Amino acid sequence: MSINQNTMEGKPQYVAAIDVGTTKIVTLLGKRNENKKLEIVDFTRSDSKGIRRGEVLNPEEASNVVRSTIIDLQNRTGVIFSEVFVGIAGQHIRIVKSRHYINRASYDDSITIADIKQLRRDAGNIALDEGKEIICILPQSYIVDNETDIPNPIGMLGKRLEANYNIVVGNSDSIKRIKKCITQTGLTIRDIILEPLASSDAVLYDEEREAGVALVDIGGGTTDVAVFHDNVLRHSAVIPFGGFVVTKDIKDACGLPEQVAEEVKLQFGMAMSEVADENKVIVIPVRIPGREPKEISMRNLADIIQARMEEIIDGVMFEIENSGCAEKLGSGIVITGGGAMLRYLKELFRFRTGLDVRIGYPGEHLTGDSENINEPCYATGVGLLMKGFEYMDEYPNEMADVRLAGNLSENEKENLQEEVVVQKPKKEKKPRVPVFSDGIFNKFKDTINSYFDVEPESRM
Repeated sequence: MSINQNTMEGKPQYVAAIDVGTTKIVTLLGKRNENKKLEIVDFTRSDSKGIRRGEVLNPEEASNVVRSTIIDLQNRTGVIFSEVFVGIAGQHIRIVKSRHYINRASYDDSITIADIKQLRRDAGNIALDEGKEIICILPQSYIVDNETDIPNPIGMLGKRLEANYNIVVGNSDSIKRIKKCITQTGLTIRDIILEPLASSDAVLYDEEREAGVALVDIGGGTTDVAVFHDNVLRHSAVIPFGGFVVTKDIKDACGLPEQVAEEVKLQFGMAMSEVADENKVIVIPVRIPGREPKEISMRNLADIIQARMEEIIDGVMFEIENSGCAEKLGSGIVITGGGAMLRYLKELFRFRTGLDVRIGYPGEHLTGDSENINEPCYATGVGLLMKGFEYMDEYPNEMADVRLAGNLSENEKENLQEEVVVQKPKKEKKPRVPVFSDGIFNKFKDTINSYFDVEPESRM
């Protein structure tokens, strides 16, 4: 027997989402209380496999990781879901501008939601290049007879209804791979959502979208840019650089293994070299027998990072100029994603762009205990849940039932006992003196600490 949590009065509504990213795969379960507030029930995270620059290249490898996060999440929450919302990103995504209209039967009848849906269906009947398909259709503005720039025409009178659309298009092969990655786990994809739209829901305020804002989501493999004005997505693009490129630059410049270079970036990285003390030196173990530890000054490390981050920022500004809204960003830039936590990045963005800049945290739109997930790297996952509940409101009868573990058969319960090792995100307090965690740097920490005393920048 299954319990439909969507229809039981007074019971919470559940939605599950999966963020398939270059560096991590996160599966989240959210619920909405009687006050329509979103709360994160729980989430699991594991390192990605089979994914490069935001795209699934090996569905088999990626699916195994997804499956482990799903089992772990269902084990710990006791909520068994069969449908999920999934994000999509990557350089293959393009926006096609289109304009469509319908002639209504009578001027005297008010425009209804049915007219809007009909117009949107017509907008999807466009010719696409081979190997392309529509991901979503985003209305920009409506025109009723001679009245232009109407955000919502429902209730108005008019004979001719027109709309300008941004149609998001992606490669069919890329979409098939991410679908296969999820469906091989036994789940059904309820909807595929453009990741910048999901992230924007999680970290932006309506006032920012109205005044004009550029969302910059810095991931491991790519940086997504989404420009909003008058509450409408005006432009979206993907820059093929992210945190991995910074790590690779450190690796190549310092002759370090990739894992060590990532640790160095996270522990000591700064985006502005002028704030780094060139007299401070990091001693880095290389774990190769007979090799001496490497030394690099804080200033040189910051120089490496700043050079790459300036390239990313220049790419962001190029896309903002292409959006036609460069002079309309009253709310400036909001940075999110895992790369947003690089120290002094906010200041570098502000210096290079001349715009107001803040860091976007997803917990701003959540209720309950959101401490563990209130990090920029989880913005997309939280946004996918928010989009899922929007979908539930629009199509209340299409969502599948959600079951509780107490109602499962014995065989289903046995399947849930499968042991899966998944990284559980924890919020750690940063020490005043940066000391590498237990592992490859542990036996060198006394040497490291004797060279310098650096206090990490407080949370931006």
